[in-house]
Amino acid sequence: MRNAKCETRHPMLAPHEERLSLMRSLMWDYNIEPEHCLEVLEGKREKAGHYTEETLFRKLLESYSWFTILTIIPTDRILILLTDSTIKSLRFKSLTSRYEFIRSRLRKALSDSR
Repeated sequence: MRNAKCETRHPMLAPHEERLSLMRSLMWDYNIEPEHCLEVLEGKREKAGHYTEETLFRKLLESYSWFTILTIIPTDRILILLTDSTIKSLRFKSLTSRYEFIRSRLRKALSDSR
C-alpha cells in the first residue's frame, strides 16, 4: 500500500515494495539490502555496501530509464544527485548530453513551480 504522505508530496513515486523490487534488480550481483540502497538514494544513509549516493545514483542512471528513475526517487532529490561530477562519470557518453538536458529542464520546472 502506498504511503499517503509520500503520495501527496511525490505522486510519481512507486509504492515502497515496487521501489525495493527495482533496487533488488539493480543490485542483483551484490548482496546488499535493497532498503539500504533506497536509504542512500534518499539521503538517509551514507553507504549501501561499498556504494555511496553518487556511485549508486550513477548505477541507477546507467541501468534504468528516466521515467523509471522518477518512480524511485523524488525529483527534488534527483536534482541534488544529478551533479556535474555524476553526469561526467557516466560510462556511456551518450547519456551525458541526455542527463545534462534533463537536469536543465528539471531545474527550470522546479524553479517555475516555486
